[in-house]
Amino acid sequence: MSSPSSPPDPLEPVLARWTATPAEHPEMFSDVRRRIADHASGGRRRPGVLAAIDSWFARPSFALLFLLCCALVGLYCAEIRVNRVERQQSAQLARSYLELIDPLLTAADETPSHR
Repeated sequence: MSSPSSPPDPLEPVLARWTATPAEHPEMFSDVRRRIADHASGGRRRPGVLAAIDSWFARPSFALLFLLCCALVGLYCAEIRVNRVERQQSAQLARSYLELIDPLLTAADETPSHR
């Protein structure tokens, strides 16, 4: 098997002694085919839910829609927070205005009521 000019391959005697036959290992061919398919697909096969998520995000239209939804949810959350802060500032401004106009209001807030 080796040409006279090249040194003998050290694996040739090992391969010559190998006596495994497909009948002894029936799952060997299916395992080899699965490994070849995994390698051909770039090793991107994942079991179950991860495979489904990967297949959805592999579509550019879905990935763009997902990013757009994330941006809209972020803007919505920011708007809610800004509205809450503005309401608090308006309430504080109203309290300050009332205290400025009616100094007795401050005294009434400081004394405990007996209702």
